[in-house]
Amino acid sequence: MSFTNGHAHDSNGTPVPTHPLIISNKPHPTVNSFPVYSPATGKLLHHFSSASIDDADAALSSAQAAQPKWKTLPPSKKRDIFIKAAEIMDSRREELTKYMADETGASAPWGAFNLNLASEILRDVAGRLSSISGSIPQTATEGVSALVLKEPYGVILAIAPWNAPYILGIRAIIYALAAGNTAILKAPEFSPMCSTGIVTSLQQAGLPPGVLNLLAHRPEDAASITKHLISSPIIKKVNFTGSTAVGKIIAELCGKTLKPVLLELGGKAPAIVWEDADLDLAAQECAVGSFSHGGQICMSTERIILHEKIAEEFEEKFKKAAAGFAPEGAEPPVLINSAGVAKNQRLLKDAVEKGATILHGNYEEGKGTKMMPVVVKGTKKGMDLFYTESFGPTVSVMTVSSEEEALELANDTEYGLSAAVFTRDLLRGLRMARGIESGAVHINGMTVHDETALPHGGMKASGFGRFGAIGLEEWMRTKTITFKD
Repeated sequence: MSFTNGHAHDSNGTPVPTHPLIISNKPHPTVNSFPVYSPATGKLLHHFSSASIDDADAALSSAQAAQPKWKTLPPSKKRDIFIKAAEIMDSRREELTKYMADETGASAPWGAFNLNLASEILRDVAGRLSSISGSIPQTATEGVSALVLKEPYGVILAIAPWNAPYILGIRAIIYALAAGNTAILKAPEFSPMCSTGIVTSLQQAGLPPGVLNLLAHRPEDAASITKHLISSPIIKKVNFTGSTAVGKIIAELCGKTLKPVLLELGGKAPAIVWEDADLDLAAQECAVGSFSHGGQICMSTERIILHEKIAEEFEEKFKKAAAGFAPEGAEPPVLINSAGVAKNQRLLKDAVEKGATILHGNYEEGKGTKMMPVVVKGTKKGMDLFYTESFGPTVSVMTVSSEEEALELANDTEYGLSAAVFTRDLLRGLRMARGIESGAVHINGMTVHDETALPHGGMKASGFGRFGAIGLEEWMRTKTITFKD
C-alpha cells in the first residue's frame, strides 16, 4: 500500500482516496489514517483520516469558540439551515446511498428508509425550534418574581454507529444543535463517509464554522480518543448509540467526570403473537422485523413468543414469510464483518447441540460476511442464544399458554428497547404493552419502528434518555433567576 498526494493505491495500483476530518468547516488531514472496506466484496473503498489527541483538541476548541454565537442565532435562521440541509441531502441521494451501500452493505430498501427518515428528522426538528420556551412561575414570597430559562449545555459529543448511519448520525446531533449546543460527531470506523455526508450537507446549507465538527479514528485509538474527549471540561454532555458493552464504558467515563449521558444500546426484542392475532400480518411483520438489514438493528425481533394454540399454523406462515424475504438462490444479507456471521453460527450451534431445532435456514451455510435468515425453535435457558443479542439474521420461536407466561418470557432479558404484540383485542394488547419492560411496544406492528413524532429510547440495559419527539428537552437545562419587584 502506497500513498501519493493524499491517495492510497490498492494492490492493483488503482488510486484510493484518503478522506479528511472536518474541523471548522474545513478539511482536516491527519498524519495517520485507516482503511475502510466493503463488507459485501472485501474491496478497499478508501482510507479515512485518523484523529490524534491534538486533532481532537482542535475540534474541541473549534466547537467551544463557535457556541456563544450559535446559541444566540435566532430560531428562524437555524430552521432555515436545517430545512435547506434536508433539501441538500435529498439532492445528494444517489451519492449518499452509494456511501451507505459500499460501507455497510445496506440493501436498497434499507438505504432508502435511512435517507427518507434522516431528511424527515431535519424537517421535523426545524419545525419544533420555535417551541423552545421557559416559564415565569409564581414564587412563595410576595414581591419576588422568578424566571426559568432553558439554556443549551454548550459543547456536546455525539457517538453514532454504522448500522443506520444517516438516521442515527442525524439524530445524534440535530436535537442538540437545535437547542443551541455545538457538537463533535465521532464517526464509526466502518462508515465514515456516511458521517461526512451528514456534516457536509449541513455545512452546504449554511451551518457556521465550528458548530459541527467531524472526527474519526483507527480502532486501536478508540479508547484513548474517546476518553480524552469525554474527560475534556469543554464537553458538557454525551450521547452514544451502540452496544451495551461499550455503553457501560461510556457511562463509566461520564460518571467519573459527572457528565450527563444519553444511551441507546442493545436489544433482545420480543414479539408476542396471541391466539386471536392476524397470523398473516404477524408472520410478515415478524419476518421484516427479524431480518431487515441482516438483523443488524437494535430493535430487531429476536424472540417470537407464540400462544400454543396457533404455534404450528404461525410457524408455517412464518417460514413462508422468511423464505419470501430472502428467497433461496438470492444474494444473502450482508453483515458488517465476518465476526457477525461467526457469532450467529456459534449461538445457533450451541442452541442445536442443547436441544433446539432449526425451523428454517441452514446456519452452517453462512460464509464470510453473508448469511441467510435462520429460524430456531425451542431456545431455552442454558443456551447462549436465550439471553445474547444475536445482532444478525437469527430469530427464536417459543410457545406459551398464558398472558402471565408470555410477559414473564418477554421480560426475561437484560434489555428493554422495543417489543411487539399481535392481537385483535386492543384491550389485551394494551394490557400486555403495559406489562412489557420496554421503551416502546408496537401493537400489530413490528419491533423495528422509528419516527419523528415519538420519543425513542430504552430501559434496563438498553439505556436511558430519549431521542425523537422530546429530544430537544434532552439538550437543554433550566436556569432559575429570581428578582425583587
